[in-house]
Amino acid sequence: MMRKYLYILPVLLSLTASAQKANNMIRRGNSAYKDKKYKDAEIDYKGSLEKDPQSFAGNYNLGNAYYKQKNFEEAGKQFLQSSGISKNPEELSKSYYNLGNTLMNTEKYKESLEAYKMALRLNPNDDDARYNLAYALSKLRQQNKDQKNKDQKNQNKDQKKDQQKQDQQKQDQQKKDQQKQQQQDQQQQKEQAKQQKSKPKISKEEAERMLQALKNEEQNLQKKKAKRFESSNGNPDKDW
Repeated sequence: MMRKYLYILPVLLSLTASAQKANNMIRRGNSAYKDKKYKDAEIDYKGSLEKDPQSFAGNYNLGNAYYKQKNFEEAGKQFLQSSGISKNPEELSKSYYNLGNTLMNTEKYKESLEAYKMALRLNPNDDDARYNLAYALSKLRQQNKDQKNKDQKNQNKDQKKDQQKQDQQKQDQQKKDQQKQQQQDQQQQKEQAKQQKSKPKISKEEAERMLQALKNEEQNLQKKKAKRFESSNGNPDKDW
C-alpha cells in the first residue's frame, strides 16, 4: 500500500507588505486545512497567490488542498509549479514526492516512478519516497501485465470475430448458391412444362383410327407378299 504523507508548510518572514498579506492568508489557510476545511483552505491559498504568485508555501499548500479534495489534476499542476520556484532541496523533494502520490492516484505509474526518483535524488534519506518508488514499480509491472492480457484477449476476440465473419460469408455464399440452383431448377421445370404444352394432343378416337390404319396397312402388305409367293410357285404347264 502506498504511503501518503502530506503536510502544509509554515510561512516565512517577509519584508514587503504584499508578501505579508500573502503570509497572513496562508496562515488562515493552514488553520482551515488543519480543521479539514479543505475548500476554505483552497480559497485562502489562492488569495495568497494573488498577492505573491512566487510563494512556494502558497503553491505547495494549494496543491495539498486540491489533493485532499481528490482534484488530482490541479494538485499535480501546483506541485509542479512549486518545484519550479524553490531551490531548497528539501522543499523540492517534498514537491516531487507529493507529485508522485498524485500521479499514483491517477494510475500514471510510470510518471510517478520518475517523480519519486527525483524526490530521492534531492533527499536520499526519504524512506517514504523509497517505499513508494518500489510500490509504483510493482503497480507498473502489474499494469503492463494486465495490459498485455487485455491486448491478448482483444486479439483473440478479433480473431473470433474474423472467423465468425468468414463463416457467415461462407453460409451466405452457400445460401446464394442454393437459391441460384433452385432458380435454375425452376426455370428448367418451366421449360419442360412449356415443351410439353407445345406438343400436339390427339383424341382417343384419332389414336384408335391411326392404330387401325397402321394395322390395315400391315395386313395389305402381308397380302401382297402372299400373292408374290403364289405367283413364283404356280403350275408351269399350259392349259390346252
